[in-house]
Amino acid sequence: MFQLKFFDINHLIVCFIPALLFTVVNCTEPPKELATFDSAASDPKAIAIAEEVIEASGGLENWHKTRYVAWRWLDKRLNVWDKWTGDIRVASKISIVIMNLNTRKGIAWKTGTEITDADELQRALDYGYETWMNDSYWVFMPFKLKDPGVILKYLGEGEIEGRPVDILSVTFKNVGKTPENKYDIYVDKESKLLVWWDYYMDATDEKPRFKMPWKNYQRYGDIWLSDDRGLRKHTDLGVFEELPASVFESFERVDLTKLIEQQAL
Repeated sequence: MFQLKFFDINHLIVCFIPALLFTVVNCTEPPKELATFDSAASDPKAIAIAEEVIEASGGLENWHKTRYVAWRWLDKRLNVWDKWTGDIRVASKISIVIMNLNTRKGIAWKTGTEITDADELQRALDYGYETWMNDSYWVFMPFKLKDPGVILKYLGEGEIEGRPVDILSVTFKNVGKTPENKYDIYVDKESKLLVWWDYYMDATDEKPRFKMPWKNYQRYGDIWLSDDRGLRKHTDLGVFEELPASVFESFERVDLTKLIEQQAL
């Protein structure tokens, strides 16, 4: 029987995952995908269950129509993402990175001062990109189960907190910063929602580095997202139709709580 075990937030292993590439037609409509999921390496049953997860979470059409999302990863880093243009804002206590995921160009500040040195700026932009990859997967994994390079395998049935689940393995081929990573995900048989994941730093590892739940699904706009990872939660989670241009242009503080109250769907 599967045994519940929470991870230690103080020894968190940060994991990087592939980012799905888009081509932007214009900023008034969702982008078109450049690549598609290759089903040849995956199990048909695993694919079918992944599709059920995506639909239970709102479906790919609603995911692609959703433009702006924001969240504070485990109540730590602020992320704001324009899914249509690829613009992001990643802010910690001492730094802010504003950049575009497609061009990898942007600006950054550290302790309130803009970074102008070319090498230091590149390091900051690399940090922003890799941080976004990690932090976004912790919130939006259900919509990324059929991304290019993902391999899905059906592992069988199990039980999480007394509820029957289907278990899938998620591995990666030639994509992302760490394609050797693996996840086992647990899908509630009734709700079809992702309710638990195990993270393996290497797909050959016998034991996961951490295990944690996906709880407290709520509707945001036309999609369903989970903010509860057990010992910590993602905070300031919101979906927006519009955001001030300054979010992707200015060092000035973003009052995400206020924006959520005013504009969240």
